[in-house]
Amino acid sequence: MAYYFNRAVDMAFNEAIDKVTAELKKEGFGVLTEIDVKEALKKKLNVEFRKYRILGACNPQYAYKALQAEDKIGTMLPCNVIVQETEDGTVEIAAIDPVASMQAVQNESLGEIAATVRAKLKQVIEKI
Repeated sequence: MAYYFNRAVDMAFNEAIDKVTAELKKEGFGVLTEIDVKEALKKKLNVEFRKYRILGACNPQYAYKALQAEDKIGTMLPCNVIVQETEDGTVEIAAIDPVASMQAVQNESLGEIAATVRAKLKQVIEKI
């Protein structure tokens, strides 16, 4: 099972970030964290890297349900979505598959929550 789902898009990098953020909001997610990997690697290691942004997306309703079902699940939150510029210059958007990541947790009550979040994240990727 793949641990993510993705899609290449025909738009500028910053436009893709704006579109992802807007589509996440429509599905009830907020972006809690945003990591500019290119900037961080330049600052910390003085290396050049492609445009690569990690968006830490959270749907509070489902995060709360997951935390009630499994108190250590916070180690796997938020759901990460990446926007990256590939070597050929296209922009790719990818999201974690929460069903795949929940397989590591032996708690059956998380399955339904993960399936719902998966459907919402897939919807975001498909609408971009």
